[in-house]
Amino acid sequence: MPGPRVRIAPSPTGYFHVGTARAALVNWVFARQHGGTFILRIEDTDTARNRAEHTAGIQRAMQWLGLDWDEGPYFQSERGDLYADAIAKLIAEGAVYACDCTAAHIDERNRAAKRAPGYDGYCRDRGLELTPGRLLRFRTPDDGETTFEELVKGNNGRLITPNSSIEDFGVRKSNGDPLFLLANVVDDAEMAISHVIRGDDHVSNTYKYVLLWDALGYGPRPVFAHLPLLLNEHGKKLSKRRDKVAVEDYRDEGYLPEAVINALAVLGWSPGGDREIISKEELVAEFRLEDVKSSPAIFDVRKMQAFNAEYLRALSPDEFVDRASQWLRARWEPIAPLVQERARTLSEVFAMADFLFRDAPVIDENDWARAVAKQPAFSAVLDAAIEAYPSVEWEAEAIKEATLELGASVGVPQLGKAQAPIRLAVTGRSVGPPLFESLELLGRERTLARLVVARAEFDEGPSTS
Repeated sequence: MPGPRVRIAPSPTGYFHVGTARAALVNWVFARQHGGTFILRIEDTDTARNRAEHTAGIQRAMQWLGLDWDEGPYFQSERGDLYADAIAKLIAEGAVYACDCTAAHIDERNRAAKRAPGYDGYCRDRGLELTPGRLLRFRTPDDGETTFEELVKGNNGRLITPNSSIEDFGVRKSNGDPLFLLANVVDDAEMAISHVIRGDDHVSNTYKYVLLWDALGYGPRPVFAHLPLLLNEHGKKLSKRRDKVAVEDYRDEGYLPEAVINALAVLGWSPGGDREIISKEELVAEFRLEDVKSSPAIFDVRKMQAFNAEYLRALSPDEFVDRASQWLRARWEPIAPLVQERARTLSEVFAMADFLFRDAPVIDENDWARAVAKQPAFSAVLDAAIEAYPSVEWEAEAIKEATLELGASVGVPQLGKAQAPIRLAVTGRSVGPPLFESLELLGRERTLARLVVARAEFDEGPSTS
């Protein structure tokens, strides 16, 4: 009998989130325990927010963690015909209808009727033609209940909700692209996914998933497992604006992958006894989905630091030197040719490249004061970069062109003057290796985060810690 088929399906809209990594780990362990297949699928239908560097980053982060996949990566952007066929079937069976409501119209009606947020079924019986430019919504049954098998949450292994509590949800955008739920269901059916293991925040989506699955006639449903929500040390949901949530950040800070895996494994689950340190091999032998707690889990960075220290101390001296050397080489090698062109002595090398190694740049106060005095448009350049960089292809030449354009837009047409505030905010210094190649190596999100901090501190002066 073939083993289970599971998948991890991240969207390439940001760095690889620790919550996604935890879900990937659990899927990987489940597949390895039962002789199954672990599939990587990239859910890249959000064309406005997808980034090639994030697609590559997902794969690098998973490889660094040792979460090898057996199939894929599959890309939803290459599977449009499957989604179109599913939409056609739903249309033929009268399971969907056209909607021309805007979010503002829906909110206005809900406020007037003193209803909770959500779609109110306004277009259900208007008989609008299914023309391009209109959203397609699934017609949720008026009566009855929706239920599914659940391994972590629920009563006696099942979750249930009345259909009246499920809004008519979108399955196709007004531009013709499939929405997340439709593509998710079609892919899981086509890939014969047997177990859908994902975060607790998807429970409401799973009820809709089940309705779509049945409407498309896919037969026996997968089994579901919803992993507990991750909270920060203050008991709040992890947020990329507030918390450090990117796996790549921990890798770049020098955490060992086995320590990160260990920390992720014990979120909502324990190996029993007084043990907290557990290897991947032990994890495969001992982990059980049914033993995962349904209550939220605290992602404790200090505990992960303690785990990492344990793993470091367990290395032999030769292994320690080797791992440290690997880490340094991975951080240093990409920028070495750029620094080599400018360094006069080896003692200058680290000063030119330390911005890649630090959580935040150490800004030279004298450089800051001189730059602000010389550049009346200092803050305007930062504002323009913060606005322009999210949509730029993250490649040195494209960043350079965008910087030239944003400088001109705020009255600084010379590239050298336009890039000066950006260099200082991001690297901490007014001189260094070529800026745009440096920004490419640093990454979009880290660059933007540093620009935002520098802009916020503009009136008071920079942080020097």
